[in-house]
Amino acid sequence: MTEQRTNNSKKTVHFGNWPSPISAELIAGDSISIDEARQTKHSIYYIERRPTENGRCVIVQRSNNKTVDILPAPYSARSRVHEYGGGSFYADDNLIFFINDSDQDIYLIENAQVTRITENKKMRYADFSYDKHHKRLISICEVHDKNNVTNSIVSIDVADGSHTTLVEGNDFYASPRLNSSATQLCWQTWNHPNMPWDGNQLWLANIDNNAILTQQKHIAGDNNTSIFQPQWSPDDILYYISDKTGWWHLYRHDHSSTIDKAEQLTDGDKEFGLPQWVFAQSSYAFISDAQLICCYQKNSIKTLATLSLSNRPKLTDLTSAWQEFDSITAKNNKVCFIASSSQSFPQLMSVTLDTENPSLKQASVIKTTCKISLPAVNYSQAETIKFKNRHDKPVFANYYAPTNPDYQAKQNEKPPLIVISHGGPTGQTSTGLDPKKQFWTSRGFALLDVNYSGSTGYGKEYRERLTGRWGILDVEDCCDAALQAVATGLADKDQLIIRGSSAGGYTVLSALTFQKVFSAGASYYGISELTSLASDTHKFESRYLDKLIGPYPEAKALYEQRSPINSADQLDCPVIFFQGIEDKVVPKEQAEEMFHLLSKKGVAVAAQYYAGEQHGFRKATTIIESLENELNFYRLIFNLCPAEEITFSGDIQMNNI
Repeated sequence: MTEQRTNNSKKTVHFGNWPSPISAELIAGDSISIDEARQTKHSIYYIERRPTENGRCVIVQRSNNKTVDILPAPYSARSRVHEYGGGSFYADDNLIFFINDSDQDIYLIENAQVTRITENKKMRYADFSYDKHHKRLISICEVHDKNNVTNSIVSIDVADGSHTTLVEGNDFYASPRLNSSATQLCWQTWNHPNMPWDGNQLWLANIDNNAILTQQKHIAGDNNTSIFQPQWSPDDILYYISDKTGWWHLYRHDHSSTIDKAEQLTDGDKEFGLPQWVFAQSSYAFISDAQLICCYQKNSIKTLATLSLSNRPKLTDLTSAWQEFDSITAKNNKVCFIASSSQSFPQLMSVTLDTENPSLKQASVIKTTCKISLPAVNYSQAETIKFKNRHDKPVFANYYAPTNPDYQAKQNEKPPLIVISHGGPTGQTSTGLDPKKQFWTSRGFALLDVNYSGSTGYGKEYRERLTGRWGILDVEDCCDAALQAVATGLADKDQLIIRGSSAGGYTVLSALTFQKVFSAGASYYGISELTSLASDTHKFESRYLDKLIGPYPEAKALYEQRSPINSADQLDCPVIFFQGIEDKVVPKEQAEEMFHLLSKKGVAVAAQYYAGEQHGFRKATTIIESLENELNFYRLIFNLCPAEEITFSGDIQMNNI
């Protein structure tokens, strides 16, 4: 590595080879994820997923300015309903119910003692409501009986674990929510081939004195209208989010009317909802009968706001230093949410709300997801860009310039560019500070995180662009984004890289196979063969491709045509694969077959398979090895540094390198 000093005291080193204090070990050791924030009268509860404990999900309590783990090892709070889970625990000040990862049974934590409630190897649970009046949990239940999977809403007696089925017959259910007096229950339901963001129904029922549902009725949503986060206000009025106008907006149900009708509370080109990949998401919470706090996105910008709930609802934006918000919860004017910005890692915040003059005050950090403590000058900040794709449609992306206070490249040198294709594909990128992104930018790589057509946050029309065109439009948008970066001088045209995971990995492999823009790629548990995904994947996504590609098997020829594995002879640039051996969403055989085909063809290819990992990596050793090996793969194939300086770790397979 040749270094030169310049007048500004920075050392001159080629892009992609800058030394960085942001190591993979530091990321894995100092980073956690936070999810499922909950507030009770006296406490805040949340989940920490810790790579250093092999991805164990720990329930943590914050009370009286003290933070304590309340879930002892080896328990791990994680639901596997729909494989993606969410809604893995319910918290009250005196008891906690949670789903244990290893057996998917329900347990109770009371007086620091853990007691098992259910014991059934065929059942999985998620998304609790607790009925104190009848001492029962109301839960989503997913039964796995050989090759048959059924979903329902059940009542579980917390004394003996016995079940009573409340609602069944449809393919999927979510969000069973009780009003405060446990006299009414609402829920969502939908059927194949829909995903919940395509369209689902909101139902409402009364509960009689025998705890039986009566007068069940459909009150909102349909096959083409998506309902999100039904929730009861403190005065027992039902609110929800619907995209029937083309944008996810807030509504409230008029329970006093003799007919079912709803009042729209927000309007405009704003997105208040989210794609319902997991249970128990929250983009709004009630402060009181008269006010709620919410988050919306408009023109790539996310804003925290209050909404007055009077006869003339008024949305008031709140000024804050954050740009991303998640898991919003509120109690007694105390608001809690996960927040991040381009200068701060995601952190769990507790904020007092001034309700008279809507504003945030007395903000305190409960927990940060990353302890890496470096001056802001070390971090690359997201710059949102908007460009026209080849179809003259607007597309959005977040650009991160190479950033390191101690290093620079030669004046006319252009950096290697990594285009990131997010998962889903119904999903969205985040502008929040991410140590894994900074791992790359601090070493002299530029990043372009693309919200390709089909992404959320830009309205239903933008989201539905991908209908029937997955593997085409997402690929074109990522390619067009890279070419735009080259045209504007942001990247080296000969060092364009694309990386992605899951559905993003499919876009990676499709771009490398069917387009000739990129010079290398990395696929993290990516899809290469679509017919098996349509016929063999888990129930939740088993009909997802009906809308993204076409009904199966009627459109089988289209599935085969768009599967990179069937056109591997067209892929002629280096690729590295990372794959969990226990992945139930994308089986490891897909990565293995791609590795074999590319090896046989003579393409530079590498692969690493991880025992104990599923769809998404959770172990510290996996995170470290995959990041380091991906970096060294690029350094080797682009000659960014002498080959003798490059070493790979773990059990990695490489051919033609």
